[in-house]
Amino acid sequence: MGFDVDLFVIGGGSGGVRAARMAAATGATVALAEDSRLGGTCVIRGCVPKKLMVFASGFREMPAEARAYGWDIADGTFDWAAFRTTLHAELDRLEGVYRRLLEGSGVRVHDARARLCDAHTVVLSSGETVTAKHILVATGGWPERPDLPNAHLGLVSDDIFELDALPKSMLIVGGGFIACEMACILAGLGVKVTQFYRGAQILRGFDDEARGLIAESMTAQGIDLHLGTNVVEMAEAAAMVGGDGNMGAGVDSATDLLPQTGKRGCPVWVKATNGMEQTFESVLFATGRRPSTQGIGLEDLGVSLGRRGEIVVDDYSQTAVPSIYAIGDVTNRVNLTPVAIREGMAFVRTVFEGEPTAVDHDLIPSAVFTQPELGTVGLTEEAARESEPIEVYCSSFRPMRSAFAGSDARVLMKLIVSQASRKVLGCHIVAPDAGEMIQLAAIAVKMGATKEDFDRTVAVHPTMAEELVTMRTATRKA
Repeated sequence: MGFDVDLFVIGGGSGGVRAARMAAATGATVALAEDSRLGGTCVIRGCVPKKLMVFASGFREMPAEARAYGWDIADGTFDWAAFRTTLHAELDRLEGVYRRLLEGSGVRVHDARARLCDAHTVVLSSGETVTAKHILVATGGWPERPDLPNAHLGLVSDDIFELDALPKSMLIVGGGFIACEMACILAGLGVKVTQFYRGAQILRGFDDEARGLIAESMTAQGIDLHLGTNVVEMAEAAAMVGGDGNMGAGVDSATDLLPQTGKRGCPVWVKATNGMEQTFESVLFATGRRPSTQGIGLEDLGVSLGRRGEIVVDDYSQTAVPSIYAIGDVTNRVNLTPVAIREGMAFVRTVFEGEPTAVDHDLIPSAVFTQPELGTVGLTEEAARESEPIEVYCSSFRPMRSAFAGSDARVLMKLIVSQASRKVLGCHIVAPDAGEMIQLAAIAVKMGATKEDFDRTVAVHPTMAEELVTMRTATRKA
């Protein structure tokens, strides 16, 4: 049977684009459909704009620190409109880069929504029908709102980058990495941030000691963090005026309750499980993401979906329908951009280069871009204790740069070591630029370095990271 193309990719994010380009490089004919913007969540609505906002928010403390070092620098004000203009220009530029890369690789791009008609046929919203020997689904995920009346009044993470103006106050609901990153970013940009998380501690799944320090640091930055707390009710604030007269944080008068000029409507009145009632100019839900599998036609073809709607695949990213594969967040395996790219590369090697390649999901480093950052690779102390006897090497201290400026901020360097093999099972860093440090530490951990390998490495002095190779005595054993 002849097909129009060898591969049709549904989704123009980082994983889908990499897979399309690599497949085209093997001589395969490739088409790709994206109904939004090329670049996907990471480039357009996630990693890239978020990191640029992290950079912007970090300058808030710079003048005070500079003055401690003898510089005559005055505090400034943040211009959201100017920053957003430059941000959007950069995202437009990157989207153009992605399009040129695809077209330069010979990939035909369809700016349309795709739906599967059968195991080899894609129907586009433009009216075209394309047949393909192989189909790769790389549609990513989307942020979800909780099942709560009036939840539509809240923003989701995608909306933050489109705001016409920053609110004076914002409630962030959630305790994962997106919620915590956004809390630090917005607080750094001058927004009065309140955060609700229903759990006992933020950043569930990360090392307990590390996430505890992050929570303390966030509170020290002025973030009003409420643990064990969730939203019970919410409504448009204008409808609540005349009750107890409490306008809430950042809302000075009834005039402030008029609809904002930003992306979404009016301020929101919120009642919490702890009994608190308050009005916020904006509410942001960072309560999770779901795989984007609705409306593609997967279930009708026999593609298996998990309980959150994720596409179930084997070690080679193949679904229950042999011609259909899936990579990235839509599979809900490890939802990180570099992982999606690796999965796309493994797919091409398996299908188009004849080298069956399973994706290695073990010992994947990651970073949470709070302030300070959290970098992590391997097992947490809690998980390691469940697997075998361990030693913990941990050091928390005030780093030279901020201590000289009079700051009480602390950093954390932590190694989890197997008592039997002496291998470093996990490394956790809470510090400025922890993401940069963990990338290098992850190489050693991935190679199976032992604690003695770390000990034999000469320290770079004076640095924060030298603690990773100078901790000689175990803090505790378990």
